[in-house]
Amino acid sequence: MRRLLLALSLLAATLPAFAVQPDEVLKDPALEARARALSVELRCLVCQSQSIDDSDAQIARDLRILVRERLQAGDTDEEVKAFLVDRYGEYVLLRPRFTWHTAVLWGAPLVLIGLGAILAVGLFRRRRVVAPAGLTREEEARVEALLARDD
Repeated sequence: MRRLLLALSLLAATLPAFAVQPDEVLKDPALEARARALSVELRCLVCQSQSIDDSDAQIARDLRILVRERLQAGDTDEEVKAFLVDRYGEYVLLRPRFTWHTAVLWGAPLVLIGLGAILAVGLFRRRRVVAPAGLTREEEARVEALLARDD
């Protein structure tokens, strides 16, 4: 029985812990589902890459409440995101949009991989194995003289 309880408690510890408090939950299930979907996409401003849905920070709670208020006011999901981006910047989005000022963020890995491939090809081309040149007549004569002296 103890082992079963231990196994169940270990299993429960691996489940995700959501920070949404019962007093935050909306009565309309459709609005609550939208709010949860948005909360997963929004970054807690004080946590390290954690969504506001997972964060226990006070600002994450405030953002969850703000999202729910905006949804109850009739905003679409995109309007809620736009409101938060206008207020807090692109950092609030866990997956930033592709715009001209985030192009470096999205394009840098591709550019670095391309530069690495060009560098690797250049290094491999330089390292071509050159067949050793044969001995000159003078070197052959000297080798034969040395071998003849040893006999």
